[in-house]
Amino acid sequence: MADTADTRTPAQIEADIRRRRATLAETLDEIGVRVHPKTIVGDAKAKVASNIDHTLGRAYVEVNRAVTDVRSRFVDEEGAPRLERVVPVALVVVGVVGLLAFSTRRRKG
Repeated sequence: MADTADTRTPAQIEADIRRRRATLAETLDEIGVRVHPKTIVGDAKAKVASNIDHTLGRAYVEVNRAVTDVRSRFVDEEGAPRLERVVPVALVVVGVVGLLAFSTRRRKG
């Protein structure tokens, strides 16, 4: 059978009790801070802000990728416009704007 007798002095036992009380008080203070409503709200706000930043970052990357893709379709490697693609799109845009203007005028008159 193992010897379970405590060989510490009363001063050592008291010092150990003070150390454990201090540690326990610190732990309780930390728990109090964590469960405080302001802390919970602050953590929630930080998480939402982080998610928004992450979402905006992904959106920025996707938009940048789309712009680069569109630019590559209408501009060659040297930066010159690809007329065979620009002219048809410009004609379609002018046609749509013209139809909208004609339709608006026709409704007023």
